[in-house]
Amino acid sequence: MRRFALNVRIRPDLRVHDLYAAPLPVLRSHYPALPYAASRLVKSRDIVDLLLLGALWGASFLFMRVAAPEFGPIPLIEIRVGVGALFLLPLLAMRDGLATLKQGWKPVWIMGVFNSALPFCLFAFAALTISGGLAAILNSSSPLWGALIAWVWMGERPNASRIAGLVLGFCGVLILMSDKFTLHSSVAALAIGAALLAALSYGFAANFARRYLTGLPSLAVATGTQISAALLLAPFALALWPAHAVSSAAWWSAIVMGVASTGIAYILYFRLIANVGAARALAVTYLVPMFGIFWGAMFLHEWPSWRELGGCAVILLGTAFATGMLRLPARAVADGDR
Repeated sequence: MRRFALNVRIRPDLRVHDLYAAPLPVLRSHYPALPYAASRLVKSRDIVDLLLLGALWGASFLFMRVAAPEFGPIPLIEIRVGVGALFLLPLLAMRDGLATLKQGWKPVWIMGVFNSALPFCLFAFAALTISGGLAAILNSSSPLWGALIAWVWMGERPNASRIAGLVLGFCGVLILMSDKFTLHSSVAALAIGAALLAALSYGFAANFARRYLTGLPSLAVATGTQISAALLLAPFALALWPAHAVSSAAWWSAIVMGVASTGIAYILYFRLIANVGAARALAVTYLVPMFGIFWGAMFLHEWPSWRELGGCAVILLGTAFATGMLRLPARAVADGDR
């Protein structure tokens, strides 16, 4: 610590909390003598955040499996986004972010549709039929859709590695669906289609955020999307509210999903983006299916089939190439670009 004090000039307006919470590249740009031990400290917390986020988002599929059959998809998601909004709103108010949210409400509203209301409802519908683990696997295709949309919409022509990733990812989806297109499995095929549409919606939302929400504080985006989703779904949820009594297990699943898998998870996700960047934060994509399968097997005894595990492996491998985390050998890339 003495060496750190001698070699690093701390700005007078910088608080200790800011030093700990700032992204590592920013710290090194201001303080090139930042020792290796300090950088490891930041990375250690980011790894914990990543694991916790994967566990919370993976658990959301378990909660939907428990609560969706009793509430129905739309009423359940109304509770989820409503509780999430109530959890995040006081935090935003304490940081004086309400004025910022008011200024950028139009793109935030659209983001609430495509990043919360629509995909949440589609996954809740899928949870009526397919296991939470399978839904989590299909959710992992979101970066593949995001890369494809970026190619079509943003003009970001993918390199050979990313094209290989897109092909691999969609081959994994075909593996998962290969036994669903039968007369007796049409309902399961419809559920899988709904989950894939939800993943497509996430991919669109990611590109929309890059284009229209750059510069808006992440907590304001997280809070605003939950508020807009809750307002949008409210009339449909009231019309479809279950006439029968709902069990306490379903209520607790819905509430915990709103607080933990939505409110706390969004805080962790946007903190990861701030600390390590969006590309590295996408590593949570690898953890959500594993946690989704784990929670489903532990609490609902939904053991995955070998087909599901194989499809999951192919999708995750494709995602790794599509997001740039893995790359083809240099010679193969050169041959592919000719």
